[in-house]
Amino acid sequence: MQIPFQSSERASLGVEWELQLVDRDTRELTAGAVEILEEIRPEGAEEHPKAKHELLQSTIEIITGICSTVEEAKADLAETFAEVSAAAAPRNLGLMCSGTHPFTDWQSQLISPKERYLQLVERMQWLARRLQIFGVHVHVGVRSPEKAIPIVNALCQYVPHFLALSASSPYWVGCDTGLASARTKVFESMPTAGLPYQLSGWDEFETYMETLISTASIESVREVWWDVRPHPGFGTVELRICDGLPTLDEIGAVAALSQCLVEQFDTQLDRGYTLPRPASWILRENKWRAARYGLDADIVVDEKGTVRPVRQAILDLVEDLSPTAKRLGCAAELADVERVLAVGASYQRQRAVAEANGGDLTAVVDSLLAEMRNGLPAEGPAGRPAPSSAGGHAA
Repeated sequence: MQIPFQSSERASLGVEWELQLVDRDTRELTAGAVEILEEIRPEGAEEHPKAKHELLQSTIEIITGICSTVEEAKADLAETFAEVSAAAAPRNLGLMCSGTHPFTDWQSQLISPKERYLQLVERMQWLARRLQIFGVHVHVGVRSPEKAIPIVNALCQYVPHFLALSASSPYWVGCDTGLASARTKVFESMPTAGLPYQLSGWDEFETYMETLISTASIESVREVWWDVRPHPGFGTVELRICDGLPTLDEIGAVAALSQCLVEQFDTQLDRGYTLPRPASWILRENKWRAARYGLDADIVVDEKGTVRPVRQAILDLVEDLSPTAKRLGCAAELADVERVLAVGASYQRQRAVAEANGGDLTAVVDSLLAEMRNGLPAEGPAGRPAPSSAGGHAA
């Protein structure tokens, strides 16, 4: 089976942001996507080009076009966000994003009336119905399938970095899970989700996909939801590991990390380097540690069992990628990684709000709605101010 790879402009960028529709009175996840998407659909078009249905009717996914810089991607998202927000407001619906909603019960949610989602639920049953989870996906363009698989393999060692930085799902149906990212564990229950297999190249990827399709495990490559995967139709490597992010500042930070890493690996391949293929046990262990402990995780860095704090690993990565960021025009957004580290990842900020309000999770929803409007807070749970930055917000 041959899978054509639509070559993309090197280091081009696309971002997908899954937004929650929240009733402003009850703060519950509330259906509204069908009506909102119909209202903003351009006349004569089947659907809005940059606002889409997701599995649940309480979710709208907004996507960018093909962008050259992180700044361009953020501006693209902000424009579509404003359009969706304007249609949501008269319906008493607010927009926010986190890996999970703090307290809404997934059993109360309506599935979107699209055939692919209805088929998914029919096939996966309980596993699909409880996918009340939200993420951010970043696509980075590569020019050839020969580069895609080595880059996917190499990116896997940075799964804990992305996950710890973006973790925003400490709560599940009103309970504190004790995890930084409960979303990660919910999604891993899907049979084709989780860490990718370390494949040898595009030929092996094609063979594996052919096997899945011929055995009726999947109908198309789109149903393989790895944390990092090649996207043949877009000609990209797609990073899907991040929890839903509450602010454009944080989206810019993870997009800059993604773009810089892929560009660095692309350059190393051009120079004849062999990219690393980390041991699978290390990848699984580190993903778990980041999901459990977030920015307080100690990750395994070699097969001898050496560990180091993921927070320091993230800082070292930012420093290493700084020259690449300057060339790509995303130095300011890469620097926002340090702002997130200073004020705390979303799971930390959410827990701090809950603690300050006697465990009231409606206050957590209010804080997420506020962050969506205002951007990354000036200081976090420890009262540490963020480094100065131009920042950005969605509304």
